[in-house]
Amino acid sequence: MDFEPTEERRLLAETLARFLAAEYSIEHRNSVAYSEPFHDPVKWRALADLGVLHALAAPADGGMGGAGFDIATVFETLGAALCPEPFLGALLSVRLLAAAGCDLAPLLSGQIRYAAAVGETDAPYDPAEIGCEAHRGRNGWVLHGRKSVVYGGASAERLVIAARADGGALALWEVAASDARISGYGMIDGGNAAEVFLDGTPAAMILPEAGAALQDALDHGALALCAEAVGAMDTAQAMLLDYLQTRRQFGRPIGSFQALQHRMVDLTIEIEQARSITILAAGNMGTDRQTRTVSMAKNLVGRMAKLVAEELIQMHGGIAMTWEYPASHFAKRLVMIDHQLGDTDFHLHRVMAEHMRPGNGPSSG
Repeated sequence: MDFEPTEERRLLAETLARFLAAEYSIEHRNSVAYSEPFHDPVKWRALADLGVLHALAAPADGGMGGAGFDIATVFETLGAALCPEPFLGALLSVRLLAAAGCDLAPLLSGQIRYAAAVGETDAPYDPAEIGCEAHRGRNGWVLHGRKSVVYGGASAERLVIAARADGGALALWEVAASDARISGYGMIDGGNAAEVFLDGTPAAMILPEAGAALQDALDHGALALCAEAVGAMDTAQAMLLDYLQTRRQFGRPIGSFQALQHRMVDLTIEIEQARSITILAAGNMGTDRQTRTVSMAKNLVGRMAKLVAEELIQMHGGIAMTWEYPASHFAKRLVMIDHQLGDTDFHLHRVMAEHMRPGNGPSSG
C-alpha cells in the first residue's frame, strides 16, 4: 500500500503549515484561545480564503476533498500548530448539511459560521440517547431541550441540531443562533464551546431520518481528532527532544542518560502506532469498516495522547507546568482530545459490542 500523500494533499499541508507558522505563533495562539471569542475571527476568515474549509467537503458538495485523508491532512497540520479555530464544529456541520443536501457555499467560504449541536448532558456521545425534541407549532417546527458542549457554538451564527421529531425518529434541524439561548465559554485547553438552550425555538427540518448521517459525522469528527492528536504529538516529541539535547545536568545533556533515551524510544513507538491506526481509519472511511476502525483509532490514540502528555510534563520537569512554555498547552490539548466525541472507554465498548454482534464474533464451532 502506498502511504505517500497525493500532490494536492501535500500542497494543502504545506500551505496550511506555512500560514500557521507565520500567523499563529504559540504566543498569538494563547492570546486568543483563552479569551473571548476564544479564537481569531480574522485568521478564521483568512483560513477560509486559503480553501481549508473546502478540503473538508466532497467536490459533489462544492468542496475539493472530503475524503478521510483530506480531513486527516487538515487536522494533523492544525494539531501540530495547536490551532484553536473551530474546525471541528465546521467539519461536523459540513457532513450533516451535505447529507441533508443543503448548500455548503456559505459555510465553506467562511461567510457564515456553523456549529453542530448533537451531544447532551445525558447523551454526551451516543446519538441513540438524544432526548431533545421537536414539535409542530402553530407556525412550524419548534425545538425543546438542551445541547451540551457544542464545539464552536459560542461564535456560531447558524446551528445544525439533532432532535427527535415528536418524540420519534432522529432528524436534523437548522436554527439561527440568535433564536436560541446560548451560553458560550472557553474550554480548558483553548477554543470555544457552548450550552444551547431550546425553549420553543423555531427550526427548519433539513433531514427527517438522520441516524446514519449523525453516525457518519461523528465518525469523521473522531478521525479528525485522531489526526489532530498525531500532529500535536509530533510537535510535543520534537519539543521534548530539543529540551533533552540542550538541558544539562552533571556536566552533560540529560538526553545522554540511558533511562531517558529508552523513554524517548518508547514514546516514538507509541506515536507511530497512533499514526498508523489513524491512517488505517482514514483509509476505511466510506466503507462498512468505518465506524469500527474509527473507534479502534480513537481508543488507541486517546491512550497514546495521554501518555505523551504525561511524558512531556515529567521529562521537562517544572518548566512544563508554566504558562509561558508551550509544553503545558500541548499537554492539556492532548489530554482533552480523549474526552471529545467519545473517550477511550466509550470507543472500547463500541468495538466490543461490534465484535460480539452475530456474525462478527468468534466461531462457536
